[in-house]
Amino acid sequence: MTPSANMPILSVEETIHTLSNAFCTVVKKGISPKELPSVMLWGPPGVGKSQAVRQIARDIERETGKQVAVTDVRLLLFNPIDLRGIPTANEDKTLAVWLKPQIFQMSDRDDLINLLFLDEISAAPPSVQAAAYQITLDRVVGEHKLPDNCIVLAAGNRVTDKSVSFKMPKALANRLLHIEVEGSFTSWRSWAERSGIHPYVHDFLCFRTDKLFGFDAKSDDLAFATPRSWEMVSNLLNHVGDDIDTLYPLIAGLIGMPLAVEFRSWCNLQGDLPDTEGIFDGTVTVLPKSADALYAVVNSMVTYAREHKNEPTRIGNSLRYAEKLPADYIALLLKQYEDIEEGYKETLMQIPEYHRIIQKRSTMRNGEVQ
Repeated sequence: MTPSANMPILSVEETIHTLSNAFCTVVKKGISPKELPSVMLWGPPGVGKSQAVRQIARDIERETGKQVAVTDVRLLLFNPIDLRGIPTANEDKTLAVWLKPQIFQMSDRDDLINLLFLDEISAAPPSVQAAAYQITLDRVVGEHKLPDNCIVLAAGNRVTDKSVSFKMPKALANRLLHIEVEGSFTSWRSWAERSGIHPYVHDFLCFRTDKLFGFDAKSDDLAFATPRSWEMVSNLLNHVGDDIDTLYPLIAGLIGMPLAVEFRSWCNLQGDLPDTEGIFDGTVTVLPKSADALYAVVNSMVTYAREHKNEPTRIGNSLRYAEKLPADYIALLLKQYEDIEEGYKETLMQIPEYHRIIQKRSTMRNGEVQ
């Protein structure tokens, strides 16, 4: 399945909030979760779909006071018979009966909510997807019925992501509520601050927000940046040690060598780097000292400016800071600001700080100011 204009696109945080609110509302009213449709989360690898499901479970526990038991089923590893169970003879050897798989042995207690998570459903062979029909709509597995206190969520990659993925049959697709989950730095930052992400990872991605998600379906790279791979980098730093030079080969194996080089350089420079948000707030005025740090600041400013391009006051504050940069770095920054989007140079011309810096550079080129 590919992204569709007919499908809502939500950040991870929005997905969690929207689904948690719906499930909690139903549970608090004493209505069975089976009255809500099963949900399918689409998105590229590593965007945070599985983390979202686990957070939804925690939110339901917190808001309803009920225990949530998550059953995580990786359908890619299943055969159709694994879902239905193993056939055996009945007592008088006249009929075949199906033994229920252990994963579907769920309690129907009133103080419990079951959450069945069918992960990697789009990667499952068509025969397994067909076996999932009954689960998502009829809430049965062969001859076995899911309890009424069970929520069904599914997740998978899109066909366009170049992951192992089969096109979902229309019959199955029509049994699901579809949401496309997109990467969002704001959403990731909120999660990271709750989850103990290592300060190096957190602060680097605050500095270079464009580096959170580097998945490219057209690339053959095996190591690339996603929220999931950055979480693994954080785990290395938290549990092995924070000596960046020692861990560099392992970090490069997670996010790729070019980005690992930049991350290592930033970690070694980070004590000399100003706060990007402070630059745009107008509260930071001190320039870094080294050429590498100056280049890093320019990159960070450009990234931040793209996200705040419609806030002229903040853009003006950053240009006031930029006036203090060496001439080569000013030229680099201005060129990238002007290329933020087509026609953005005209927008910049309405900002006094941009107009002033352009006039000053023109005067210097004409030799009137030395």
